[in-house]
Amino acid sequence: MSVGATLRMLDRADREVMKLTRADIGAVYEFMHRFRRNPDDPGLRLKPLSGDSRLMSARVNRDHRALLLRIADRDYLLVDVKHRSEVYDDLSRYAYRINRVTGGIEVVDLTPVGDSIVGRVVPPDGAAPPAEPPAPPAEPSSASAEPPPASAEPPPAPAEPSSASAAPAPAESPAVETAPAGGIAPSGTPLFGAYADAQLVELGVAEPLLPQIRVLTTEAELLALLDRAPQLTTDVLFALYDGVPYDEVLRQVTEPVRAGEPVDPEDFAAAVRRPATQVTSDDEALQAIIGEAFERWQIFLHPTQRKLVGKPYRGPARVGGGPGTGKTIVALHRVAHLARKLPPGTDRPILLTTFNRNLAADLRTRLLALGGQELVARVDIVNIDRLASRVVTEAKAGGGRRIVDDNRVPELWGEFLAESGETGQDADFLAAEWTQVILGQVLNSRTEYFRARRPNRGRSLTRVERDQVWQLTERFTTWLDARGVWTWRQVAQRAARLEMDRTAAAAGESSSGGSHRPRYRHVVVDEAQDLSAAHWKMLRAMVAPGPDDMFLTGDTHQRIYDNHVTLGSLGINIRGRSSRLTLSYRTTRQILADALEIMTGEVYDDLDGGEEDLAGYRSLLRGARPVFRGAATWAQERDLIAAQLRAWGDPVDGSVAVCVPTREYAADVVARLAADGLPAVEIGPDGPRRPDGVHVGTMHRFKGLEYQRMIIAAVSDGLVPRQAVDRHRDTDPRRYRRERQRDRSLLFVAATRPRDELAVFWHGTPSPFLTSRLVRRPTP
Repeated sequence: MSVGATLRMLDRADREVMKLTRADIGAVYEFMHRFRRNPDDPGLRLKPLSGDSRLMSARVNRDHRALLLRIADRDYLLVDVKHRSEVYDDLSRYAYRINRVTGGIEVVDLTPVGDSIVGRVVPPDGAAPPAEPPAPPAEPSSASAEPPPASAEPPPAPAEPSSASAAPAPAESPAVETAPAGGIAPSGTPLFGAYADAQLVELGVAEPLLPQIRVLTTEAELLALLDRAPQLTTDVLFALYDGVPYDEVLRQVTEPVRAGEPVDPEDFAAAVRRPATQVTSDDEALQAIIGEAFERWQIFLHPTQRKLVGKPYRGPARVGGGPGTGKTIVALHRVAHLARKLPPGTDRPILLTTFNRNLAADLRTRLLALGGQELVARVDIVNIDRLASRVVTEAKAGGGRRIVDDNRVPELWGEFLAESGETGQDADFLAAEWTQVILGQVLNSRTEYFRARRPNRGRSLTRVERDQVWQLTERFTTWLDARGVWTWRQVAQRAARLEMDRTAAAAGESSSGGSHRPRYRHVVVDEAQDLSAAHWKMLRAMVAPGPDDMFLTGDTHQRIYDNHVTLGSLGINIRGRSSRLTLSYRTTRQILADALEIMTGEVYDDLDGGEEDLAGYRSLLRGARPVFRGAATWAQERDLIAAQLRAWGDPVDGSVAVCVPTREYAADVVARLAADGLPAVEIGPDGPRRPDGVHVGTMHRFKGLEYQRMIIAAVSDGLVPRQAVDRHRDTDPRRYRRERQRDRSLLFVAATRPRDELAVFWHGTPSPFLTSRLVRRPTP
């Protein structure tokens, strides 16, 4: 009696399946289900191709065949789904092997790109080339008949490196430094002629593709080849084409996905388990694809992402990366990975948190799609302020006070100073000192304040000045209490103190024989750059230090709130456990290049006292060049907005958005769109109020959103950055730089929201964040 089999789907097969009709996708699902139950089912007609015992075909339905790679006895990998005529047409088009760098399985379709590319290689068995294959036999009229496989085998591969388990050393060639500027070779010149085969192999390029790569001379040929190439080959060649130096490609692209152990090029059983072999073996996953309710990211991760998801850490770990690199996806899969290791139960020992409410709601929706209700039931998903409020409420420490938004703090300080007659004080300075230093660091006494470091706070304070500030903050807190209000920063500070006291008390109980159970076993934080020091102190107290305790994702280039922290000083040591993602999946290379130019000249921190940059940040997507255009007045700029929307077909399906610096400008845009008969939907604190229409909002509102096309308007000097920032230029230069950096980050976040097209408008003088090259770009 036959037993079942393991059948996994390679990511490239998933891409082919999604090109099929809905009925044929359903047939693939039924085939996989039948195959797993009994691969010896005669109706499947499993048989080797071209006499190769590892490469096999099986019948999906009358018109389609599954191409399978046998990993081990009764263990198979679905690598492609093709029309029956393609499977038997020319088997020399397929090459399969284990990548010597990543250790993952790669199946390459070697169909030539254009008439000039004729490279062919054999599978790893090294068989000699026979004659050209005969023409494929006609499909018999009977649906149950199967044509015989073609007998041809591909010609031999290029010479293998001497070591089977390690990539060859790069050739000693100065050509590495002589690639054309921008990576684009002169017309007719091979694109990658500056690199030896051994160098490309060391970077992880699929060796069977080397003959084709050698004769590429145009971008169109490169794109056609990479449409079928393995992921690492695509990443490497695009980076080299963009002019990234060889050593940087090795460091930024190859090293993050290199296998952690020696690679045996014949051990397919080990290879299929590595992160570089992107597979799924889940029936429900494919069934959800059929229902169009499952996105590819929920099944397949880039090898770099997959390694981070499953990696064991000795303590807190952090994943950084630019917009659209999949940090949130990694966080969600990390939660699922941790949940799978939990013992059975009904508790929620994993915390998943982020800064604001709409992002937390989005995380819940996506985690539910990824793992279902059973997974979500084991995870506490809540935004950070709501979590702090819950802690305070449990302790009955709120006293019935009403919480006001933190952006009202400077206004409240102004009212307090006016009422108390302290007219010589700066409300903005005091508000920032109170929220960032005193509340942010959970300082409870004058002594603690005197000892506290004040990073990124600009001018230093004498002991007398600190004493004055402390007295004013105590009076201000009393003034707020009398009004029955407090701020979210106060809630966070109170929650942090409550959790720290709870942990300290529990530690005392443990030393006397008691048992202490922290609130959580694992804490996962998305958008980590926006949390305050008080938030981090609260989280640190909620989970016991140890393996896999905290997992953070974020990008300080996208910091849109004035929260600057050094995690090491807060008891969260990420040294040696920081990784960075560099491949953007959201936006095109053209948009990305201009967004990066907006960031020119700024230095950003890495959340731990060091610096972080966007070196190696790249995209594999291509699209139209962004439009940059100015007008004389705001009224004329609104005309530009209307004209751009007309050029895009006046879309009202929620795929287009207009971003502006202030709520007043947003109201003007909404009124203009209404006059033109276009429904406008404002973006509130919980996201767009409905999915259709043209979405309009301020820059702060676009965090976590994405659109097909987007207009960023009113990018004028005095608006971006805010004119109010200039008053700190001479009195507080450090604060001036920090406020400008925050406004630049807001513009960067907005510029990286669109997937396909971007238009940037201004009136009067353009923002200083727009370089002269962008401002003077000819209008297409």
